Amino acid sequence: MKLLRFGPTGQEKPGMLDASGNLRSLEGVVPDIGGHTLTSDGMQSLRSVDPESLPLVEGTPRIGPCVSGVGKFLCIGLNYSDHAEESGMEVPAEPVLFMKATTAICGPFDEVLIPPGSEKTDWEVELGVVIGNTARHVAESDALAHVAGYCVINDLSERAYQLERCGQWVKGKSYDTFAPMGPWLVTPDEVPDPGNLSLWLEVDGHRYQKGSTQKMVFGVAHLVSYLSRFMTLQPGDVISTGTPPGVGLGQKPPIYLKPGQTMELSVEGLGTQRQVTRADQA
Repeated sequence: MKLLRFGPTGQEKPGMLDASGNLRSLEGVVPDIGGHTLTSDGMQSLRSVDPESLPLVEGTPRIGPCVSGVGKFLCIGLNYSDHAEESGMEVPAEPVLFMKATTAICGPFDEVLIPPGSEKTDWEVELGVVIGNTARHVAESDALAHVAGYCVINDLSERAYQLERCGQWVKGKSYDTFAPMGPWLVTPDEVPDPGNLSLWLEVDGHRYQKGSTQKMVFGVAHLVSYLSRFMTLQPGDVISTGTPPGVGLGQKPPIYLKPGQTMELSVEGLGTQRQVTRADQA
């Protein structure tokens, strides 16, 4: 299944794509794409629904973030060996964990705001993992049973805030609109191997990032198991699994986003995002 949310910001409604790629409304079937809907029981109920029986959504509504009510937005740094190399950092012995504020989450086609005075806003295409069943001290062999699905994430970063200011990375990762999610939440039956997906990102038509999840240092099952040792993972929690090489910081010389630019990015089988950058006047 490909699940999504559509409608104005803060008023999104649940939906799914049918076999022809048409948007169907799940209003009245589930309250939203989050919480109990993402558990094994909730997903099993959705699988019994015939998409062709659902109301067809007319027009081209805004597509919102594919998951509602995200409790924790967990991110893994330096999780591609070739990205660690371009960053001039060693491949970590354990997953590097940081968090992103959930207020950064936005839709996959929403504008991305560049913070006032920012000169180092950067892009990062990533595979997102959404938790479905509560995970606490789960074995790696059982970890994927706790995954509700996968999505595209643009883990935007303000590098000066991240690397040149005191404290942890979260400051450089959490500005409003710095976490576009979607367009779809794709269930695991349509993603047979999350460790073998191509992903790419372009800015103004120039392809900067092109990689494969085969290069991840720590795979999805390992990450879910590892994180569940330190905190309980709950339905709707998101893990952003790291980015391949080609970020702006890694260019020689570095290249960063400016207002009026267009990013396009995709993970194989999970859809494509498109964002235009705008200077925030706040």
